[in-house]
Amino acid sequence: MWARVWGRIVGGVKIPESTKSSLSQRLSARARERWPGLSEVKVRFRAGFAYVDGQVGEEVMPLFRLRYAGSASRWGFAVYRASHDDYEESFLPTGVMGGSPEEALDCACGLYLGDPSAWVSRL
Repeated sequence: MWARVWGRIVGGVKIPESTKSSLSQRLSARARERWPGLSEVKVRFRAGFAYVDGQVGEEVMPLFRLRYAGSASRWGFAVYRASHDDYEESFLPTGVMGGSPEEALDCACGLYLGDPSAWVSRL
């Protein structure tokens, strides 16, 4: 169930263990393929959320949060805002507020690793 509390959407669906495992594998594979500057992608789970951090050298930086809504292929997306130390529900370059975990990784890494080519649609 979803509910609005203080203007925010809270609640959600519990993430199955199999989805947690596949999410971590998918994000690590995408990082190896597209983001060689990331030495590791770290995923932690809390309630219906997956929090994704990227490691560059010795530095670990928060990147984004995914909201699980029952599908392993489509997640809600919130980018980490370093200026506020929080997560802001955001649009992906596709124009929607949710998508694949790989799209979310590309969007956040394009921002935090300074490569806006990640936001260009590939036809």
